[in-house]
Amino acid sequence: MIKVLQVGCGKMSKYTMKYVFEHGASIVAALDLDKKIIGSDIGEIIGVESKGVMVESIEDIEKIIKRTKPDIAIVETMSLLNDIRSVVRKCVSNGVNVITTCEEAFFASNSNPNVWKEIDILAKANNVTVTGTGYQDVFWGNLVSVLAGTTNKIAKIKGSSSYNVEDYGIALATAHGAGLSLKEFDEKIASVDRMSDEERKRIIESGEYLPSYMWNTVGWIADKLDLHIVRMSQECVPQVCDEDLQSSTLNITIPVGNATGMSAVVTAETEEGTIIEAECIGKVYKPDEVDTNKWTIIGEPETTITVEKPSTVELTCANIVNRIPDVINAESGFVPTSQMGEPRYRVKNLDEYLD
Repeated sequence: MIKVLQVGCGKMSKYTMKYVFEHGASIVAALDLDKKIIGSDIGEIIGVESKGVMVESIEDIEKIIKRTKPDIAIVETMSLLNDIRSVVRKCVSNGVNVITTCEEAFFASNSNPNVWKEIDILAKANNVTVTGTGYQDVFWGNLVSVLAGTTNKIAKIKGSSSYNVEDYGIALATAHGAGLSLKEFDEKIASVDRMSDEERKRIIESGEYLPSYMWNTVGWIADKLDLHIVRMSQECVPQVCDEDLQSSTLNITIPVGNATGMSAVVTAETEEGTIIEAECIGKVYKPDEVDTNKWTIIGEPETTITVEKPSTVELTCANIVNRIPDVINAESGFVPTSQMGEPRYRVKNLDEYLD
């Protein structure tokens, strides 16, 4: 039986931990920093009977790893690599594989190469694997590569996806500028993209760049399709609403005229001539809004695929769990899923897929 360490017991962990148990693996420990849930049985979070595993403080992670000896850690906390760096290092240093919903970790080498390399070296030294995955692995990544596989020539790949930041927790909502005034949004988020290519390169190399989720996705797509990027740009635009919106995640009412989130458009030019243009729209939804996902391959022939009302949270968590054998089986290092093959539906217990 595969032993799993759950790091982060917020909204998404409800599904992730449920799916782990349903696929014949075991949660041996669960960690968080929220004192309100530390001491709770994870069964309360999942909504089932007691599991005999209490949420413990993330500050004790190394002691808990030594006690429980997990095979892999599911890290569901923050969206940027710098924010999960310490936790990942502690897992890897103690011989624990890591799979994370951290969006930057999906293809971290194009936005924070120094920390990516640092973790890659450490993971190789300890013979474990680190990867980032989730909804984007399928609906922003492998779905695109499958469509590309039916195309003779591609001039442009164009995608757009939207999601409700309320479903993911405060870190994601804050990263999207939800609740900010338009002036604050411009100063804290949009201004980051008004720079030369040289300045962006310098900031990326310093580890201080703030990529949108599509920045890492575009890098992943290029890697999967063997395209070589020569230039990338990013533009973040605030989303606003014509009515006040209540945000339960931020615990505020967003007034008319303030940002409810943002649209981020990333454009990449490649040596091969193919353009990749991808947009993600993350915001606090109005009551009648739903998730959308649309991709078009422009070329010979042209193909468009639209996924209506995807259950983004559940799909993210199911992908995380289904990917666990892939991570354990993969070569050591910080390895993107673009180098692991396509996700698979797991009929058997997860341990039966291990090499």
